[in-house]
Amino acid sequence: MTTTNLDRQHVWHPFTQAQTAPDPIPITSAKGIRLYAEDGREFLDLISSWWVNLHGHAHPTIAAAIAKQAHTLEQVIFAGFTHQPAAQLAAELVQRLPAGLTRVFFSDDGSTAVEVALKMALQYWRNQGEAQRTRFLAFEGGYHGDTVGAMSVGQGSDFFSTYGSMLFEVGLLPYPQTWDGDADVVSKEQAALAVLDAYLAQHGETLAGVIIEPLVQGAAGMRMCRPEFLQQLAAKLRAAGILLIFDEVMTGFGRTGAMFAAIKAQVMPDLICLSKGLTAGFLPMSVTVASEAIYAAFLGENFDRALIHGHSFTANPLGCAAALASLQVFEDEQTLAKLPQIEAWHRQGLVQLAGHPAVQHVRVTGTIAAFDVVTTDAGYTSAVGARLKAFFHERGLLLRPLGNVIYLLPPYCVTQDELALAYQTIGEALIGY
Repeated sequence: MTTTNLDRQHVWHPFTQAQTAPDPIPITSAKGIRLYAEDGREFLDLISSWWVNLHGHAHPTIAAAIAKQAHTLEQVIFAGFTHQPAAQLAAELVQRLPAGLTRVFFSDDGSTAVEVALKMALQYWRNQGEAQRTRFLAFEGGYHGDTVGAMSVGQGSDFFSTYGSMLFEVGLLPYPQTWDGDADVVSKEQAALAVLDAYLAQHGETLAGVIIEPLVQGAAGMRMCRPEFLQQLAAKLRAAGILLIFDEVMTGFGRTGAMFAAIKAQVMPDLICLSKGLTAGFLPMSVTVASEAIYAAFLGENFDRALIHGHSFTANPLGCAAALASLQVFEDEQTLAKLPQIEAWHRQGLVQLAGHPAVQHVRVTGTIAAFDVVTTDAGYTSAVGARLKAFFHERGLLLRPLGNVIYLLPPYCVTQDELALAYQTIGEALIGY
C-alpha cells in the first residue's frame, strides 16, 4: 500500500481540514534546503519545515552527534539524575543568552516551554508571599502554542475560540505592528504603552507577568515590532516589578539576525522560552530559562516550594547532543556572520515586488521577510493562501502563506540564487492579482 493510501486511512494532520485539503506530499529524504518527494519532485524548503531547521536538512555534524550519543546513553530519568550533554547544553545556552538568565529547565516543545514559564511566574509570586498575583497580560495576535495555558495567553490570535471554556482570563494589549515606511509606528507604540499604563494602574498589584513574541509575531502573519518598543515595555514592567516573558520559540537561534531577539533588542527578560531551532530541527526539545532571582524563590525546606513539573523525556540526551552540535555548527560555519547577507538578499527580492498593487506592508527582520497580499478576505483563513500554496508547490517551493501573508524563513544554508528564484516565483504568482 502506498504512503498516501496509508496516510488517508490512519493519519490525522495538524492545522488541516481533511475533507477539503489535497493529499499531503510524501517526502522520502532531504538534504540542505531541498526536500525529495516520493514521486521524484524536489522542493526548496523556504520555511525551514515549520521554522525548526537552521543549518539545512540532514546536516552531517548534527546527525553524527546524535548517532554517537545513541550508542552511549539514549535516555535517563532527569529527576534525581543528570548527564553531561544536558549540563553542557545548559551552560552553553547561558553563555549565549543575555546576562542574568542563568537557570535552564528542559521540556519537550514550544508550547510546554510557555506552560513552564507561566507556572514559574505564578509560583514565583506565591513563594514570595504574593499569591494574589495571578493575572497575565499578552498581546493581540500573539500565539504561544496549543496547550491550555499557552492557548490562554494566545487568545489574541483568534485560533482558540472553540476552546474558550477551557481557558483562563488574560488581558490583551495592542501590538504595534510595523513595516517598511510606516509613518505611524511611534504613535502606535505610544498607544499600546498607554493601554499598559492603564492596566497597571487598575490591576498592577494582581499582575504576575507579561508575555510577548519579541520583534516578530509568527503565526499572526510575521507581524513585526521595533526594538524601541520592547525596550520601553521592559522599562515600564521593571519599574512596576512585573515579570517579562519572552517567547522566543520561533525567533531564537538567529532568526532575527542576532542569536536571540532579546540580544538584538537589548532587553533582558525574566524568563525566555526556546524550542524549534534549539536542536536545528532534528528532535523535539525546549527550554525555559529563568533569572537567578526566580530560581532562588523556589528554594526551601518544603517540597511545595519546588516547581512541580516534568516530562518523561526531560533533557533527553539525544536532543541535547543535537542542540550542542547545532551550537558547534554556528561556530564552525560562522553562521551569525551569514545572517546579514540573507537579510540583504531578502531586501533585493522585495524591491522587485514592492511596486505591485497587491503587495503591501513589506517587512524584514533578520532572515524573516514578509508582506501582505491585498484581498477582501484578509486573515489566516483567506482563500488567497490556499491558492498561492498550491501554485508554489507546483513550482517546487515549500512556501506556506499565513492566509494572505506570504513569508520566507529559510534555513541558513540558503543561497542567493535560491532566494532569487523564490522571489521570481512569487512575482509570477502575483500576476493577475
